[in-house]
Amino acid sequence: MRVDLLTKEYPPEVYGGAGVHARELARELRPRLDLRVRCFGEPRDEAGVTAYREPVLAAGANPALRALGANVEMAADCAGADVVHSHTWYANAAGHLAKVLHGTPHVVTLHSLEPLRPWKAEQLGGGYALSSLVERAAVESADAVIAVSEGMRRDVLTVYPTVDPDRVRVVHNGIDPTAYRPDRGTEALDRFGIDPARPIVLFVGRVTRQKGLPQLMRAAFELDPAAQLVLCCGQPDTPEIAEETAALVAELSRTRSGVFRIDGMLEPTLVRQLMTWATIFVCPSLYEPMGIVNLEAMACGTAVVATATGGIPEVVEDGVTGLLVPIEQEQDGSGTPLDPERFTKDLAAAVNTLLGDPELVRTMGAAGRSRAVEQFSWRRAAERTHEIYRSVLGRD
Repeated sequence: MRVDLLTKEYPPEVYGGAGVHARELARELRPRLDLRVRCFGEPRDEAGVTAYREPVLAAGANPALRALGANVEMAADCAGADVVHSHTWYANAAGHLAKVLHGTPHVVTLHSLEPLRPWKAEQLGGGYALSSLVERAAVESADAVIAVSEGMRRDVLTVYPTVDPDRVRVVHNGIDPTAYRPDRGTEALDRFGIDPARPIVLFVGRVTRQKGLPQLMRAAFELDPAAQLVLCCGQPDTPEIAEETAALVAELSRTRSGVFRIDGMLEPTLVRQLMTWATIFVCPSLYEPMGIVNLEAMACGTAVVATATGGIPEVVEDGVTGLLVPIEQEQDGSGTPLDPERFTKDLAAAVNTLLGDPELVRTMGAAGRSRAVEQFSWRRAAERTHEIYRSVLGRD
């Protein structure tokens, strides 16, 4: 069986959970079948991986059009595949075109849903309408749709009610327990001047409305002053949220010590060390279909405080591996808390509860490591995905 895996992100150009998923799934699938990876960006040296540069368009052209340009070339090269498997709207068009042109069964893995991320309009402008159109066409015509959590599956069937529920399967993201494990090395602490003797509250994520970073920073004004707050911030979606984040960090830094903002992608070793040294890993997301980052922190033996939204409750076991913060949200797709002040206070209270109970933190960290390793593996994800490939080919 030949499968063409279509993705924007692939090593070394990985900046989010979808890229991690593509990398790990590819690694586990290669021994099972003939896998061809088609991704965006600069040429790769890895065998079986072809990269496609986005075309140069006229000045001012919407970036979404460049993504579609790369998709056309990808789709042409999918001739001869038994199955095409696309990840995110950036590659969904290639999968859809390959199905139309070559008659190839198309499997779509959804890592998020465009209609549930309306803030992307700030970043993409009219490209957001285009990305939503691409996703809808791909999902509604796909031979199988993979959701990364049960919560995500419910969202798929709500947003796309014409999709046959039997075509929507759940395959949880996994974790590599050798890459994410307790690591007491101090290179990360030394590099950034973080004090190992003080408690550490850690955030790792992109600067986007989805991740709830502004809510966390507002909650931080109420955190135990003994704690340090370490913010590992990825690329901001827009200049506006970048400015908002910078202003909140500056204001917070004037009221408490130990506020660290670390911009850009860090080497995996440094992330692992920060997660290990963290007293608490906090995930204040307003929209999170699964949340690989919570699994990564748990695999490093760290207790998690996270929003009870999306697929997070399927990962973080409330009261066992961490604490879940309840949230009531707008149903307009934005995920905005109905009571922002209450959510902020509840988030701060959950973090302070764990900061005040070191023994509970240790117990939760150990339970989190066990849960991540025993229940979430990329091998199982690959096995389930392979089963889905066989089903769309009628080989059950």
